[in-house]
Amino acid sequence: MAFTVATDIITFYHPAFWGLKNFDEVQAWVAAHPRQFWDKVLRALGEAGVTGLELTFGPGSIESALEAFGTAAAFKTALDAEGITVVSAFVADGPKWDGPADTAAIVADAQRRADFLGELNAGILVAGLPMRKTFGEQPPVFVDGRYMERMADIAHAVGEAVSRQGIKLVLHTESNSTLWYERDIDLFMALTDPRYVWLCPDSCHIALGGGDPVKVAQRHSQRTALAHWKDALGPIDRHLVIDSTIYDQQQRYMADFGKGIVDWAGWSAAMDRTPGRDIALIELDMAADPIAALTEGGAVVSRYQS
Repeated sequence: MAFTVATDIITFYHPAFWGLKNFDEVQAWVAAHPRQFWDKVLRALGEAGVTGLELTFGPGSIESALEAFGTAAAFKTALDAEGITVVSAFVADGPKWDGPADTAAIVADAQRRADFLGELNAGILVAGLPMRKTFGEQPPVFVDGRYMERMADIAHAVGEAVSRQGIKLVLHTESNSTLWYERDIDLFMALTDPRYVWLCPDSCHIALGGGDPVKVAQRHSQRTALAHWKDALGPIDRHLVIDSTIYDQQQRYMADFGKGIVDWAGWSAAMDRTPGRDIALIELDMAADPIAALTEGGAVVSRYQS
């Protein structure tokens, strides 16, 4: 079966890849040299044999691409020259869905991103639900039916709006978020219309929550428009402090691709039954040697997808 091996732009955020000391330096350097950033990323993707890319927060954001190339059309020309396609964009820096959520602002932000994706012939906008609160923190936030109904209302508004632009809204299963445990996923999917709201199961994050990624993928196969292929060492400590450091805390539970607990044969078989079967998006957060890591990850994917 023909498929695209893709990756998240975060793969290229490790300071060592840029000869810098920390991520703040990376952001500052890219702000001053956006075109050099993108040129190096696109060359590295070509060297690794990866032909798909997911955009997200800066420095690999829509805004950064526009700063580097001026227009979506010019960015696409550069992508085409390297044989790269943008398959999706992850909304990691948009208006918040929790608290006094402004649905109109959320929808407008999504439509702006969808316009950009449409010019690149990309079809997927990925979003996540809000993070949980630290266990025991007051007042508590209960992820119950009423909570999920509010999230479903926002997802429906966004999903319907971007569908008119030819884009699918796809929800990602992030650790420590309100769409993490198997039960969260099942509840949210039951409350949303399959014509407007799709799923992006993340094999690592589902495993970190004590779930079975393969079973989740099987149950929701017809609504999986994209999936993140990522490995895990085992279930995470469920009582981590959820603050600005939570993503760094999660890192120690993640495994090198193909060296963790994810059943890749089962996962691959489940993916073959989904609408997103033609894209295998490898997630490698901040790889010090992204070319080597992506080459190895692509070999694992090809082994199970061939």
